[in-house]
Amino acid sequence: MGSMADRRNLRLLTRYTAWANDRLFTALEQLPPGELTAPRATSFGNMLRTLNHACVVDQIWQAHLQGRPHGFTSRNTDSTPALAQLRGQQQALDDWYILYADALTGERQCEVVHFKFVDGGEGAMARGDMLLHVVNHKTFHRGYVADMMYQVPARPPSMDLPVFLRDAAPDLN
Repeated sequence: MGSMADRRNLRLLTRYTAWANDRLFTALEQLPPGELTAPRATSFGNMLRTLNHACVVDQIWQAHLQGRPHGFTSRNTDSTPALAQLRGQQQALDDWYILYADALTGERQCEVVHFKFVDGGEGAMARGDMLLHVVNHKTFHRGYVADMMYQVPARPPSMDLPVFLRDAAPDLN
């Protein structure tokens, strides 16, 4: 069974993710026109498609946690929404993950969920591990976007966990 510390950490990390995403989207809104979609040497080609990928993956894991089909056949979409629309989608997902982590009991945190990967392969993970993956996945891709911001050149916001803990962490006790 998951411990109280595990539950607290999941609650903290989902809030950290929402905070870091908000800081990144705010910084991206300040970039010169065209920089979000300018071709970059990265997996998804540009900043906006990288963020769209992270949002799509959030939707896929949300569906797994809810036990429903996600409807995606790829880890990105053919068309990419504008930054404002993508930000709204990501904020809604971040809010959902916070509420999900808040409601996740120790027993449910360890419950194994069976699902299909986008490529059709079988998967199984504990609910708590799924949340950790979602948090880590977005951290990974925020790092890619931060690197692309330096190529503009622009300075990305500080999105480190210690900064969140210092400036914005809620009391979860």
